[in-house]
Amino acid sequence: MSDNLLFPAKPTVSAEIHNSDKRFPVNRIFCVGRNYLAHAIEMGTTVDKTSMEPFYFLKDNSALIPSGSTIPYPPMTSNFHYEMEFVVAIDKPGFNVSEDQADDIVFGYACGLDMTRRDLQQKGKDGGKPWDFGKNFENAAVLSTIYPKSQIGVISQGPIELRVNGATKQSSDLNMLIWNVREVIADLSKYYHLEPGDLIYTGTPEGVGPVIAGDKIEGSIAKLGGIELTIKK
Repeated sequence: MSDNLLFPAKPTVSAEIHNSDKRFPVNRIFCVGRNYLAHAIEMGTTVDKTSMEPFYFLKDNSALIPSGSTIPYPPMTSNFHYEMEFVVAIDKPGFNVSEDQADDIVFGYACGLDMTRRDLQQKGKDGGKPWDFGKNFENAAVLSTIYPKSQIGVISQGPIELRVNGATKQSSDLNMLIWNVREVIADLSKYYHLEPGDLIYTGTPEGVGPVIAGDKIEGSIAKLGGIELTIKK
């Protein structure tokens, strides 16, 4: 019981739902790495879908903040990067889900920013260590309003873009995902029992880069409105 806890538990992390007074309780945040070919190339590698599998990293739900937030420049980095992403919200349990069944456990979609301390990520890579310091930290997962699939239908294509101070930095299409949403859900659900409240950040297009104090980030995806983040001066 709650009165037996040593200290008060944190409140439930949740996200806004479009056209609803209900909120989406967030469980885990899964992120797909290198899921656009051009981005993989700019990161110094390439992806062969015929011989490789998708890979993932996680962010704590405590890293989640809403679109429109203003955050401080994070500690222990001098190379803070944006990554614009298409996010899938899960509302039903699923294990060993087939691609044909994948849409059945999707509640809706959102815009996301996978904020990254790139120098710390690279340090981990170079040392053969985990990426956690580069990827999983306070304010590292930004999320827009979630648009229910029941309102907008299944999304599998459409423009995805990001701008910094009005200048376009990322511009691609969701149909350029190496592993599409159905394939990602089918693969991820072989390793985890997916649960209601899980979010999947599906990867970022090419054009990632640094931001500095005072910068404003704006992103958009077809049918999903937009996302904003300001780095405090």
